[in-house]
Amino acid sequence: MFGLLKKVFGTAQSRKLRKYHKIVALVNDFEKKYQSLSDQQLFEKTDEFKKRLRKGASLDDLLPEAYAAVKNLCRRLVGEKIHVSGYEQKWDMVPYDVQILGAIAMHHGCIAEMQTGEGKTLTASMPLYLHALTEKPVHLVTVNDYLAKRDCEWIGVIFKKLGLKVACLTSHLSPQEKQEIYKADIVFGTASEFGFEYLRDNSMALSKEEQVQRGRYFVIVDEIDSVLIDEARTPLIISGPSSNNRQMYDRLKDGVSQIIRKQKDLCHQLASEAKRVLDESNLSRKKNPEMKEAFKNLWLVSKGTPRNKTLKKLRENPDLRAEIDQIETYFYSEQNKEEKAKTLSSLYIIVDERASEYELTDKGIQLWFKQEKGSADDFVMLDLGFEYAKIDESALSEPEKMQAKIDLRMQDAVRKERAHNLRQLFKAH
Repeated sequence: MFGLLKKVFGTAQSRKLRKYHKIVALVNDFEKKYQSLSDQQLFEKTDEFKKRLRKGASLDDLLPEAYAAVKNLCRRLVGEKIHVSGYEQKWDMVPYDVQILGAIAMHHGCIAEMQTGEGKTLTASMPLYLHALTEKPVHLVTVNDYLAKRDCEWIGVIFKKLGLKVACLTSHLSPQEKQEIYKADIVFGTASEFGFEYLRDNSMALSKEEQVQRGRYFVIVDEIDSVLIDEARTPLIISGPSSNNRQMYDRLKDGVSQIIRKQKDLCHQLASEAKRVLDESNLSRKKNPEMKEAFKNLWLVSKGTPRNKTLKKLRENPDLRAEIDQIETYFYSEQNKEEKAKTLSSLYIIVDERASEYELTDKGIQLWFKQEKGSADDFVMLDLGFEYAKIDESALSEPEKMQAKIDLRMQDAVRKERAHNLRQLFKAH
């Protein structure tokens, strides 16, 4: 029944595309009319569109005419030499219907997937021009400075001819230069550069006059999978040299090494005992409780020291590897969650080799506390809001309260640095 309905009415995507195809036809109709205009009359269309927007027209109303203006200008540019990335290149692009279709989709906030060479850059020019008519900030985000500069020079010709200002945001520019760039109708740049400017404006600028961005209204992201997935995994961090170094690696490394040694000794003992049991038993015979315990211990070793030599040697045997993997499957079940936690609690550290992460168990934390340099505060962060409230409610004078808060911040900074150093040391091991 559902399949029949889809055939009759179409999917949501096909219904959208049918609607967009009608708009493409309108764009082509307007473009044919514009072919009779002089260059000056076409260039004046930008001011006309802006006035209509101010009088209450919507971008959807203007879309067919604005896109037609871009297409017609591209037709007039054919054969003209454009200076791009240090060399002259002849303009040979007039938007095809499929590119206009993609441009309509972009205007409506959709992802338009196009293969290399199908003209994404030209497609983006139409929604960029349309939204720049609002005189609000319009940005195009791409993956590197070269592409930002190239696209700015290449399709920037369209915007300049139609009376808009276009600029390219690259690194190593002064704040004053960046302020001028952001005044442009359309700004090309990289995701990281736009991101850093946002951070600087909202964390380092002391007044509105020192901020460089003038807001965010409409953006097109080129190579969206790279920018919003791959690059997004790397955080943008603004940092400067620390006035004082609180690193404590030298003081903490002996205590961390002791826990690591304990973990290795424990896992070596478990692996050796498991190997002895397996050497004395026949895997083809029905497994006895001692053998089951041996496989469980080998699984435990894989969570404590994944690179244990005895474990690696045993896993070379496909039958033994299958038995260890069965334990993994057994503990993966929700109903065996408690048994898994109890088994893992015998380790000091649980290692996730795939994610390059670790987790200290209660046993590992207790061992750290027992050491001479260990502290119960190393794994507990201060709740500054709660502590500040306690100071405010105390009978201290105002200067004493201020000093108490300063001391508390210093204590919090030291505790956080100690916890960070501990984490890095364990991760390094």
